[in-house]
Amino acid sequence: MCEVTVLQDGYSYQNSSSEMIANCTCSLIKGVHNIIVDTMTPWDSEKILQSLEKHKLTCDKINYVISTHGHSDHTGNNNLFLKATHIVGWSISFKDKYYIHPFEKGNEFIVNEFVKVVPTPGHTMSDVTVLVKTKDEIVAIVGDLFEKHEDIMNQNIWISAGSEDRIQQAKNRAKIADAVDWIIPGHGPMFKVTNEIRTALRNQIF
Repeated sequence: MCEVTVLQDGYSYQNSSSEMIANCTCSLIKGVHNIIVDTMTPWDSEKILQSLEKHKLTCDKINYVISTHGHSDHTGNNNLFLKATHIVGWSISFKDKYYIHPFEKGNEFIVNEFVKVVPTPGHTMSDVTVLVKTKDEIVAIVGDLFEKHEDIMNQNIWISAGSEDRIQQAKNRAKIADAVDWIIPGHGPMFKVTNEIRTALRNQIF
């Protein structure tokens, strides 16, 4: 069985016409494997170390580091975890070994019976989502597939945050919401997926 904890809530807002203030949500999955999802910016290492210490973990006890995509606010502290297998978008590696997996064909990567990594292109074309089975529910850690809860009713939030393929992103947003109970977005607190949310997202497919 797995337990999902948000170590740090992400955020994003426009500071001026030329400046965005942002950092990603960082999550911990404890279970068969210990997994960190999205490691924030390079200036956040102490936050991660302190958060892990609260959970009685060290970096060497992390088995997988998963970055939902390769942007710098999601990969900034990957180098803390030198005993882990790293998944950055569609790239899987350990040290200088790279493992071929057909994410581009829609294939899931199975970490264990409770955790899998699924391709959800849109924000970037190599985005992934981490699906986690907890005791009673399914949690999706989605990176910037969802910017934050508010982007469900205001699509301009996720579109203006950058989308390499709006059509695919809209389809994957609806697909993930249909399959899970909770979403941990890239730049905001975790939220419960309701039937109203599912309906809204289906209606937003281009």
